[in-house]
Amino acid sequence: MSARKTRINGASEICRSVDRSLDEYFERLDGETPTGVYDMVMGHVERTLLASIMTRTNGNQTQAADMLGVNRATLRAKLVKHRLV
Repeated sequence: MSARKTRINGASEICRSVDRSLDEYFERLDGETPTGVYDMVMGHVERTLLASIMTRTNGNQTQAADMLGVNRATLRAKLVKHRLV
């Protein structure tokens, strides 16, 4: 019997969630031309990700940086940018 790793909420589910959100966003525009979509999406996704990880690590920035795969200084700068500290 081979061991198999189970993926919980894998990348494909995250992609589907973003895709659904974008579909809703474009529907609400009702024909208006969007601008700045990249910055809008990346800002919201990054802020949500950071807030979620900080909650899961009980605010421990060292653990959060390790989970995210970034150094602590980069994490700190992003937390300040998104007003999460």
